[in-house]
Amino acid sequence: MGWLSGLTASGVFLFSIILGLFFVYKSRKTKLSLLLYLGLIYVFAGLVYLGDFLDFATVLTTGYNIKEYSWIGIVNWMWFPGAIICAIYLGAQLILTKKKWLIVSIYIGLGIIFELFLFFDPAGTITYSIPLNPGEDLINDNIILESVDFVIALIYLLSILIFLGVGFLSKAIQSTGAIRKKFLFLSAGAFVYTIGGILDGLFSPGIALIFIRSAMIISAWLFYVGLGEKAI
Repeated sequence: MGWLSGLTASGVFLFSIILGLFFVYKSRKTKLSLLLYLGLIYVFAGLVYLGDFLDFATVLTTGYNIKEYSWIGIVNWMWFPGAIICAIYLGAQLILTKKKWLIVSIYIGLGIIFELFLFFDPAGTITYSIPLNPGEDLINDNIILESVDFVIALIYLLSILIFLGVGFLSKAIQSTGAIRKKFLFLSAGAFVYTIGGILDGLFSPGIALIFIRSAMIISAWLFYVGLGEKAI
């Protein structure tokens, strides 16, 4: 399980950041501003695995996990609000353009609360599973179910599922031709990424990690196809 966790976390970390930077580059080249936000989503989403990547690198070089591990959860989860806020902006721009800043402001406020609890009450926010034998697996961090940040994380993920997933699907039903196809890709991307995020970030799915994290990479392609042409 150690190699599985390490390789999949490192894969998501590296591929998400590379894809995110690629989207940012494409946004500058094609003048499609929404690709910039898609790029930021995946850069932030990749950085959510930074602590896992560093722990895996430490195991590979020393044979042991990071000894002072209490910062791993903070380093992982501090990027989470950034990914969600960019995703909400992207969705609001396509679905509710006139109210986008009102909607985004609400999620920025939730993000500030999330960060305050994460940094000032980490012991009450993050719980850790430490390998019985050092180096045989990665240190696993999860948000505590009774914490404020768990509630905010659920609100965030369910908002992406409903607002983007269902919202884009509704737009697809109302549209025709190429526009419908694009919104279907966007809806699928939102569903795939959010379900993967819930399973990966809030629970410990074991060997299913390889499928969950692969699906999260596939979601980037679905979003890109939905945004990559000038039809929207």
